[in-house]
Amino acid sequence: MDKNRDAEFAMFFRTEYPGVVRTAYLVLHDREAANDVAQDAFAKILSHWGRVSRYDRPDAWVRKVAVRMAIKLARRQRLHVAAGTQPEPTTEQAPVDLDLMRAIRALPAAQRAAVVLFYFEDRPVAEVAEIMDCSASTAKVHLHRARRRLSEQLGEAVADVS
Repeated sequence: MDKNRDAEFAMFFRTEYPGVVRTAYLVLHDREAANDVAQDAFAKILSHWGRVSRYDRPDAWVRKVAVRMAIKLARRQRLHVAAGTQPEPTTEQAPVDLDLMRAIRALPAAQRAAVVLFYFEDRPVAEVAEIMDCSASTAKVHLHRARRRLSEQLGEAVADVS
């Protein structure tokens, strides 16, 4: 890369990295894994920066890569936990609503990612679908099922907003 592209990527990285780590953390609930996922996503984008930098929303592209990686990792972790081969994660900084965070953590990875993107990052359904690489109707299904499961787990009625 030339100096201008290096500087452009460095600025993009500084601006977007914290948000990508936050998104990955909310899917994975593991800071170290979230940092690894974010770093891997940015390494991928760096290798394609000439093309990706011309996209309308390179930030959506890097999140899409990170979310897909986080979902895959979360599924692998869930399999390891089910098989009894992974130790419990270390205690981290307590979230504001522990019951809600535990309930979100118990969701399947795709539902968890949809909830994180829609509610925590305040992204519209169309963008959630784009980042998750699915149709808008599939994203709505993930959100609907997640809300239903959260409602059951928390013992509350949850309004269905799609």
